[in-house]
Amino acid sequence: MPTFYNDASAVPLEKGRPLLIVDADEVLLRFVDGFDKFLARRGFYFDFVSYQLHGNVRRREDRAVVPEEDVTRLLDAFRDVFDSLSAVEGAVDAVAELSPLLDIVALSNMTPSQVPARLRNFEMLELALPLMINSGPKGPAVKALAARAGRPVFFVDDIPRHLASAGNEAPEVFRIHLIGDERLRPFAPPCPQAHLCAGTWSDVIAFIRGQLAVGDR
Repeated sequence: MPTFYNDASAVPLEKGRPLLIVDADEVLLRFVDGFDKFLARRGFYFDFVSYQLHGNVRRREDRAVVPEEDVTRLLDAFRDVFDSLSAVEGAVDAVAELSPLLDIVALSNMTPSQVPARLRNFEMLELALPLMINSGPKGPAVKALAARAGRPVFFVDDIPRHLASAGNEAPEVFRIHLIGDERLRPFAPPCPQAHLCAGTWSDVIAFIRGQLAVGDR
């Protein structure tokens, strides 16, 4: 069973080993796809018109936009039970391929009450990764994890502001922008903070292998 941590100093890392830090939602797991299915069972649907959650939820009966406070309540209910999200294409195989080469840690913004569902989801998908939970910008957590690792260090996220935060806090970390759900990609904001804007996990693997090869020279 995967384990979770809320302190970077407690995450098990091998001294001197390269590190890959990965977001969970829309990087490892298809969060919006799962949320859309959750909404469908309650008479709503997710309208893919922008890269955000609030404002994109509508009632099926009249296509009316659901007020933000109601979307927040739906999200909170979903996050407490989201233990059956499917994996982003290529994510599970990528973790298996890269694990012999570096340590891998999942970094996800969530509350402690939401952790059991996430760990059940990881276990179901055979993602044997330590989970570090966070709130707010991810840069400080990336910096704290990178300080305990070897080089290089990589950070993959779908949200540009988290990549920008990591760039400010730990500029030595390679930042990779990846959006798992292809329906969201057309609406994604630019991400100039990323060293790589990846289309698939295959792109991520190739980039990481390339950087590791440079480090071995």
